[in-house]
Amino acid sequence: MSKSVSFESYLSQQGVSRRSFLKYCAAMASLLALPASAIPALSEKLRHAVRPSVIWLSFQECTGCTESLTRSHAPTIEELMFDYISLDYHHTLQAASGEAAEQARIDTMNHSYGKYLLIVDGSIPIANGGVYSTIAGRTNLDILKECSAGAAAVIAVGSCAAFGGLPAAEPNPTGATSVASLMDMKLIAEKYLVNIPGCPPLPVAISGVLAHYLAFDKFPALDELKRPVNFYGNTVHERCSRYHFYKEEKFAESFDDEGARKGWCLYKLGCKGPVTHNACAVHKWNKGTSFPVESGHPCIGCSEPDFWDRGGLYQSMDDIAFAFKPVNETTDSAVEEGRNLYQDNCVYCHSTNASEFEVDAENISKLLRDNSIRAHRRLEFSNDQIKILEAYLKSTK
Repeated sequence: MSKSVSFESYLSQQGVSRRSFLKYCAAMASLLALPASAIPALSEKLRHAVRPSVIWLSFQECTGCTESLTRSHAPTIEELMFDYISLDYHHTLQAASGEAAEQARIDTMNHSYGKYLLIVDGSIPIANGGVYSTIAGRTNLDILKECSAGAAAVIAVGSCAAFGGLPAAEPNPTGATSVASLMDMKLIAEKYLVNIPGCPPLPVAISGVLAHYLAFDKFPALDELKRPVNFYGNTVHERCSRYHFYKEEKFAESFDDEGARKGWCLYKLGCKGPVTHNACAVHKWNKGTSFPVESGHPCIGCSEPDFWDRGGLYQSMDDIAFAFKPVNETTDSAVEEGRNLYQDNCVYCHSTNASEFEVDAENISKLLRDNSIRAHRRLEFSNDQIKILEAYLKSTK
């Protein structure tokens, strides 16, 4: 199909009726958290939209992100998205190989320079010249640098591309790095970036972002980590099917006790749902059948930065976050002591960059003292420790 043909014409050629198209638009509006009044505008935009060229690069990854998208049930938004876009290069899905495959990528870059979307999954190794992952004899960094130069925008799919993921876990021997970090280090061109984390991310999160761009010629609103708010604006915990058991303080103590058989909350078994932003509990997997927590496994927090290094998978956050080291009384600087306290205890649930806290340091101290947050109830910080933590947080502003 020619890239200049409108989406409406293409659907007509495929035998898709106007009625089916409008039903699709209604589903898409709901997915993107748009009001019902937006459906006519969405359908009008999509009717005349022209498919953008897409280059999909896979680096240090397990192919789970591609599997997530391609294993969706039919007919769905995920499946139709392959008709919405012109997927011109994806070395897992394309029929071409070798020189023909690389020529397809080069041709797309030349023909659509400044207009194509670049999708990246997998982290990028930069240690020892990036030798740990190569394609056609070239390092991942070299290929990404070439492709990002002419991209209209970059979409980092999966936690490896968005945050470094499992390859970047300590001690990170390959120097696995996220797309955002490479932009910050000026190693690749700085482009508009959208992160769609998850290990792997939900199929509808990938397709929904692409549909929003196609319909409105822009991406949906992003949070401070460049994640689409409509998918990552709430925690898994807030919309979990076990949430009412959490409120009732009914917790499974082991995977085979009576509480587990009754579907009680998995918080004490290491569920990271309270600090993990994702829409798993809403959109689910396998035709909307279930998601990990509903199936009996605690959330591992895979859509958050550094999730692999933030503590044991089956330990309660109470036990991980607050098994802190005592303050070193020989340290002269209260700020330095506070920094150590923060690094030893708080980064498991919060950003490693304390300057990102929107709450004032004084209010954080108040929250720590009144035990109003469940994850802090076992906290045994002394007043002196809270004071030095407050001093450190103030110093980061």
